[in-house]
Amino acid sequence: MTRRLAAVFAHPDDDTYGIAGTVALHRHEDLALTVVLATSGEAGRIFDDSLAARETLGAVREAEDRASWAEIGVEPDLRLLRHPDGGLAGMDRAELVAEVEAILHEVRPDVVVTFGPEGVTGHEDHIAIGAATTEAFHRVRSLATDGPRRLLHVALRQSRLDRFDQWLRARGMDPLDPTQPFVPRGVPDADVGVVVDCSSVYERKLEALRRHRTQAELEDIPFELWPTVLGEEAFVLAWPESPPGARPLADVFDGLPAA
Repeated sequence: MTRRLAAVFAHPDDDTYGIAGTVALHRHEDLALTVVLATSGEAGRIFDDSLAARETLGAVREAEDRASWAEIGVEPDLRLLRHPDGGLAGMDRAELVAEVEAILHEVRPDVVVTFGPEGVTGHEDHIAIGAATTEAFHRVRSLATDGPRRLLHVALRQSRLDRFDQWLRARGMDPLDPTQPFVPRGVPDADVGVVVDCSSVYERKLEALRRHRTQAELEDIPFELWPTVLGEEAFVLAWPESPPGARPLADVFDGLPAA
């Protein structure tokens, strides 16, 4: 049975952080993965000038994204919308929704993954593509009898961020300030409906992140915390909502009926 997963994010590497562990767990199964990137990340970091120039960064980051998925061992159907990096919030909302809607109609995913209202780090591009994808998801469901059956918003459990802050304080470092730009925002644990244990594929996800060489992924995170940061992928069950008090699902496809 083919499982169909569509992931809609803002920049190359958002997808690696958000779902690479989950995909790695399913890499030997019949998985149809569609990854939609709204921008090519051309306004992002250039860690080493030998890797890219400002005018080439978008193309380089697209290649890095493909390399990251090769490291996971899958070749997704990669859709590159190439909207301006940093400009999604200023786009015509209807245009962005229509683009995502057309892709969802075409690929007919079982599960759609995108950003939630907090955008994980508060990035305006994250929030904009998440809102557009959420709207597109509901439009597709209203128009198609075989529409997607689950909408997930990537999230960081607040309890894990609290533990991270405790680790920082214990070493005399300042805790994270979620009011600052691009700093992780936690979601209350009770709001998280899916928690995927990625510890068995942590090293594979780590190597995938390292393929995003221009961004120097994880350089700012102490080595001993990498397993903690990468060992779990959590999601808010945006549709249908989790029943109150329900235990989190252990996989993005858990509980879905066979196709």
